[in-house]
Amino acid sequence: MNLELKDKVVLITGPAKGMGRAISLAFAREGARLVLVGRDLAAIEPVAAEARSLGVEALVLGCDITQGTQVAATTQQALARFGRIDVLVNVAGGSGPIGKTGWETTQEEFEQIVQLNMTGCFNTMQAVLPGMIARGDGKVVNVGCTFGMRGRAGRMAYSASKWGLRGITKSFALEAGPHGINVNCVAPGMVDGPRFREKVCANMAKKLGVSLEEAMRRHAEDYALRRVSTDQDVANACLFLASDVSRQITGVDLPVDGGWAML
Repeated sequence: MNLELKDKVVLITGPAKGMGRAISLAFAREGARLVLVGRDLAAIEPVAAEARSLGVEALVLGCDITQGTQVAATTQQALARFGRIDVLVNVAGGSGPIGKTGWETTQEEFEQIVQLNMTGCFNTMQAVLPGMIARGDGKVVNVGCTFGMRGRAGRMAYSASKWGLRGITKSFALEAGPHGINVNCVAPGMVDGPRFREKVCANMAKKLGVSLEEAMRRHAEDYALRRVSTDQDVANACLFLASDVSRQITGVDLPVDGGWAML
């Protein structure tokens, strides 16, 4: 697929594993230059090495995205290396408490997930957008979740944080649109991988007294296509929204869920 992303500078948060790794390598295969940002540099470096093996530059920078001053400094490091940031992809986030009702969720648990899933994205957008505005061009892709579109029992804190990210995305889209910048949100449903299997499915299996395989099957049956999304499904959506193929799309929530949130 050629989406004309070759040599674009793409800053990606949370690139070490799962969706973040898949998204990073998808951009690398398109020939983009990568800025991979996160707290665990040792976990990110293998992704960077794999990207470099595909013939692209990959800069690894340590940063806690919940800390605005760190994000600002990291952005300046990226600009010093590449001169610009064409695309920002906010993948970094957390799952929060699983299987707890709202009244069982502690204030600390609630604040932690809101800080990571909302404030982290706010910080990176605030740092990167001025440069995009100055050039009159840029793409921002936030990775949300369908639980931020329909809500989910037992996931109140996480759902709240992703609903909030939708509001941040839409407001920034309105503000940045006159400057030629697209701001969108990819909303995955359940995505197959260790977190889905070991946390979400394990919790359902325990609660219902069924096997892990049965829990996975029941999740799949919630979706029109009767299958759980993969990391690559999410990566493909990010590529689309980061390219000029989607030039006239902004402020949207794009579900990648096999047909759940919108049906």
